Amino acid sequence: MARKFYVDEEECIGCGACVDSAPDVFSLNEDNIAEIINAAGGSAEEIQDAMDACPSECIHWEDED
Repeated sequence: MARKFYVDEEECIGCGACVDSAPDVFSLNEDNIAEIINAAGGSAEEIQDAMDACPSECIHWEDED
């Protein structure tokens, strides 16, 4: 089963830890909220590192059907 990931914008505090961990995947938008700019821009390990670095735990894995 494949997995994708998403950012819960309501949980994001705009710290930029995800951007520091995976700059080819994440960016902060004009509201200083994390967004995915390229879901294929990093490995699953890099995505997990960004998740682990996030103090608000706003990045989540989601199983695809």
